[in-house]
Formats: sequence, C-alpha cells, structure tokens
Amino acid sequence: MTMNDDYDHILLVDAHQDLAWNMLSFGRDYTRPVAETRRLEQGTETPKRNGDTLLGWAEYQQGRVAVIFATLFAAPERKKLGEWDHQCYADAAQAAQVYSAQLDAYHRLTETHPDKFRLLDTRPDLHVHLATWQNPEASSPPVGLIVLMEGAEAVRSPADLEAWWRRGVRLIGPAWAGTRFCGGTGEPGPLTKAGRTLLDGMAGFGFGLDLSHMDEQAALQALDTYPGVVLASHANAAALLPGVESNRFLTDRLIQGILEREGVIGVVPFNRFLLPGWQERDGRQHVTLERVFAQIDYICQMAGDARHVGLGSDFDGGFGVQRVPREIDTIADLRLLIPLLASHGYSDEDIAAVMGKNWLTLLKRILPEERI
Repeated sequence: MTMNDDYDHILLVDAHQDLAWNMLSFGRDYTRPVAETRRLEQGTETPKRNGDTLLGWAEYQQGRVAVIFATLFAAPERKKLGEWDHQCYADAAQAAQVYSAQLDAYHRLTETHPDKFRLLDTRPDLHVHLATWQNPEASSPPVGLIVLMEGAEAVRSPADLEAWWRRGVRLIGPAWAGTRFCGGTGEPGPLTKAGRTLLDGMAGFGFGLDLSHMDEQAALQALDTYPGVVLASHANAAALLPGVESNRFLTDRLIQGILEREGVIGVVPFNRFLLPGWQERDGRQHVTLERVFAQIDYICQMAGDARHVGLGSDFDGGFGVQRVPREIDTIADLRLLIPLLASHGYSDEDIAAVMGKNWLTLLKRILPEERI
C-alpha cells in the first residue's frame, strides 16, 4: 500500500482489537510485522481458528495507527470454540481471573517494549502521546493502548470497579453474549437490576460505556439512564444489512440515540457485517471498501456531520485477512479509506475526524486528569 504524503498528518485510531486474547490464545507477538507472524503460523492450527493476522507493529507504523482500544475479552463456557479455547469462564470469579491475566499481558507488553506500546490512562498521557506522533522528527513512535473491557462478567460486584479503574481500564461494554447485566448478541433482554447497579458504579468513576453487543432494549435503556460518555466501539448499521436477523447491528433508533448523546460509532470492516449472507467460500472479490464507506456515510448522513463515526476494526477478533474487503491485506490498508472518502466529497477535516479525531475527542471526555 502506498499513500500520498499529503495525508501523513492524519492519524488512525482503531477502537477495537482483541490483542490480549490473541497473545494468550495463540502466542501472537504484535511487535512482529504481519509477514513474520504469518510465516511462523504457516502449517499450524492458528490460521484455521483465527485466520491470517492483519496486525503487526510495522503495519501500525505504516498505517499511522496512533491509538488502539485494546480489549479484555473472554467468552462464557457455553460459547467455547473448542478445547484450544482456554480464554473462557464459567462464572464471574473465573472471568475476573481471565480478564486480569489479559490486563497483566498488556502491562508486560508495555513494560517490555516501551518503544513500541504505551498504556494511556490519563488525558496528559494522551496529549504527550499525540505530540510524539505529530512531531515530524519522531521516528516510529509507540502505539497507544486504551483498555476496553468487552463483556463485564469480570466485575464480580461494583466494588471491583475501583481496582479495574486503577489498573487502567477506561471503557466497559456490559455484554458480548448475554450477561447477568443485560441481553447481548444472540441472547436478547433488557438491563437487569445488576446491570443498572453496574452502570451506576461505572458512572461514579467515569468509565466510557460501550453499547456494542448490547441488545437494543438494554442499549436504549442505558442511553436513557447512563450519565457518562457512550459509544459503540465496533458495530455496523442494520439498515444496510437487509434480511439479516441479528441483534448484533445498530437499528436506526439506536444510532439516533447515540448521536443525541454525542457518541461515536466504530464501523467494522468484516465482510459478514458488510454484505448480507457473505460466507468465506464466496471469496473476497465481491466485497470492497465501498461497503465500508457506505456504513460510514450512512451514519454521517443521519448525523448531518462527520463527527460521530470512526473505525473499530475488530481485526484478529475471530477472523483474519480471508474475511475482510479485497483491498485490505493488513491494518495499514485502512488508510485507503482516505482517498475514497475524498472521492466522495469529504473534506480533509472530515476525513481526519473519521479516521481518528472523533475517537480522540471522545477519549478526552473519558480520560481523567490524573490517576487515583
């Protein structure tokens, strides 16, 4: 991939990557370039389970990926993918252990490779980090990580929230599948009493609330009651997926609710979330970045501006290069959206907003001035 130097000032923020899950499930080392990881995994079971990787530190640099929302993610035992899938939990206590181990993995990564990865806990952290990326003299700056808890079963009680906050978690999504807090993907249902208590506790610290995976009923209830910042880190518009019966996607009503709360929605460049009925056997030739643009543009048209949409790739989150639009070989190729947006009449300011500034603006509302 090549990109005009005129666009180098545009930074990319990706609001969803399951790095720790990959590191602990498959031993993936994201300090390596993509080609090396693919070479090392050739002939192993990993590509069969999760596809060929799209992520690597060299490609973060090439793509000007300045910030990633790095997740803590584990599935409930009922969703276990096989004997190899040990990042699972049977109850809240086990979830807390698994998520804690993943958070430890991020701390080890940033402590061992401070030149490559940096945890961002506060607004000053973010400001310093962005200044490094915007310095033309800086060579290969580290990638900033914002920790997002996907599925909140690891919060055994609201009293746990302080410990997670102190350890660097800044965003929480109550659901993946259904949880004791609310309905989730494939398992609909409203906010429960425990869910309302969780949101009350989250608001006390200022966690960002990720509505991704929440059932519509629960998400609308959360929009009505949660006083803090709301977002959907990785979720596409249901209206562009006719015939797809799933509560994984955002209805117009839910999108409008997020817009009214000044939230941001991360579009997912995953073929099954772009083309109804797509299967891997169909190949990638029929899915292009135009479908990613369509999702971006749909939200912009609803909002009347480009301030409420970004990217949430979910790359390496259960799929690899085999299941993304044909122009994409690595995350660096998301920059191909820049000329595509320009060709559709988006201004330089709007393009910069979509590629990363919208997420940065939202983060400045969430991150505290100092650690507690």
